[in-house]
Amino acid sequence: MGTVVSFDVRHAVEDQAAAAVAEAVGWLHWVDATFSTYRPDSEVCRLDRGQLAPEACHPEVREVLRRCEELRSGTGGYFDARASGALDPSGLVKGWAIERASDRLTAAGCAAHAIDGGGDVRLRGRPGDADRWRVGIVHPQRLDAYCAVLGVGEGAVATSGTYERGFHVLDPHRGVPATDLAAVTVVAATLDVADAYATAALAMGRAAPRWLAGLADADALVIDAEGRGWETTGFGRHRLDVAPAR
Repeated sequence: MGTVVSFDVRHAVEDQAAAAVAEAVGWLHWVDATFSTYRPDSEVCRLDRGQLAPEACHPEVREVLRRCEELRSGTGGYFDARASGALDPSGLVKGWAIERASDRLTAAGCAAHAIDGGGDVRLRGRPGDADRWRVGIVHPQRLDAYCAVLGVGEGAVATSGTYERGFHVLDPHRGVPATDLAAVTVVAATLDVADAYATAALAMGRAAPRWLAGLADADALVIDAEGRGWETTGFGRHRLDVAPAR
């Protein structure tokens, strides 16, 4: 999926953890081969070219496409798997795939773990003596500094921003790159939701705070292109400390 995925497993027998991680990695490679927008033989590419009927797709592909449609409706069209004109469910697939990988680790007896996929993380169980995992949020204007450090015990944190990949998220309603915001970080129960909400909010631009404030299942931090910050009422409960760039 064009990124690095890392695993941190706690309180498990080494051989057990190694086997569980190997299974999860195998799953992620299958997802990459099936959903890739760069491999011409992937189901997503064949579906986009009209060489594969939706009903002939793997059940996992049909599930992702159904979920993308739900999110498109739930975000007022700002999360759109066809924002670029071609079918590209990547805004959901990475978080969804890591969420499923986390389920596999839990089922294998590795209940305390963190999976980091390109900066988006799924966290489960206690990391040690502490009740919560620590997650640093990189400042979009100072990549050597954090704008927040969060404590998350069971949940997910995803960030969509312009500071690494440029203006890669499109506003589907205008058909142009979203440039008003530098970064949106979302904390939610699952990584598929956190990832999709962060992408949608970045696409919304200055309309994002109002939409995020109305969500019952997520908290968020927004930093605009000028470096100004805003957060939902509930975001503060995740903060451990703040290290603003100077």
